[in-house]
Amino acid sequence: MTEKSHQLYHGGICLITDKDACALTVLEMAYFALKSGIKWIQYRDKSSDRLEAYRIALALRELTHDFEACLIINDYADIAAAVQADGVHLGQDDLPTSEARKILGRTSIIGISTHNRDEAVMAESEGADYIGFGPVFYTTTKEVGQPQGVNKLREISYSVHIPVVAIGGISPSNCTSLFDCGVSAVATASAVLSGDVLHNASCLVDIVGRCAARSVC
Repeated sequence: MTEKSHQLYHGGICLITDKDACALTVLEMAYFALKSGIKWIQYRDKSSDRLEAYRIALALRELTHDFEACLIINDYADIAAAVQADGVHLGQDDLPTSEARKILGRTSIIGISTHNRDEAVMAESEGADYIGFGPVFYTTTKEVGQPQGVNKLREISYSVHIPVVAIGGISPSNCTSLFDCGVSAVATASAVLSGDVLHNASCLVDIVGRCAARSVC
């Protein structure tokens, strides 16, 4: 794992912000997650206009700096560059990796959402630093198709040589099974944001920490 990758994955958990998942503001949900020990925030916002998204991202950059955590911006490479985020996460219909790299530079992190082996292999060949793969389990957070399951996740993990981040239906009860498949991290919104954010995040941090302690992660 490269130094750049280690910076992102050593915590093993990515919180994806979701304004529909709880009553907290984006900054509040990020603060409680970071306070719990989560070291990676992905700012995803499908409802704010670009100026408001930039302002929120700028505030998140300051907050994540305070916690020595990573900030990845969903979709918008220009906003990621403007606020000096650690990188961007792109979907299959977003800016190509090569173009995002021109905006962000060689040292920034670029992640790609993938849903099958071909997309995963292609993302690696085009220079992605990590892939998100899912949905592994059923999820109501985002409409992304049928659950792929742990067997498919394991296949993906052994098909690429860059870190794989599992997403979709992540919960404390299934987290260990995902690391057993060889993933480097899990990404979640609802598992943290549904209910007491600090408590939920702390529980997830504890589970992933125990997974790392037994050398599964």
